[in-house]
Amino acid sequence: MGRLVHFEIHVEDMERAKKFYGEVFGWTYQDWSEYAGMPYYGAVTGDDRELGVNGALMQRQGPAPEPNQPVNGFTCTMNVEDFDATEQKILGNGGTVALAKHALPGMAWQGYYKDTEGNIFGVHQPDEQAQ
Repeated sequence: MGRLVHFEIHVEDMERAKKFYGEVFGWTYQDWSEYAGMPYYGAVTGDDRELGVNGALMQRQGPAPEPNQPVNGFTCTMNVEDFDATEQKILGNGGTVALAKHALPGMAWQGYYKDTEGNIFGVHQPDEQAQ
């Protein structure tokens, strides 16, 4: 045991966050607010037949992350087919660059972004030719 089976992204504006992740990554949502006792939406991140993890967007219970503060929790990274197209969706939906696209030589392209709620997440495009 110990395998990651669920994640939670803390958000200030639930509708804004749902729109951001839906538009950028195609996530869909299930309203689990009644069970959680707060605004809480299960995030379906892909087909259950594919490798991956589903999670949730939940109402932030404290202050938002401060600009330029170091990460003080987990950072989720999404696997994508087209890094540049995904970056355009991120920026077009109100996200910002936290750490620009860079090569993980011989493995992938990697970059980090801030969502509309100030949370940092990663984008990863496998590419053995990355240099």
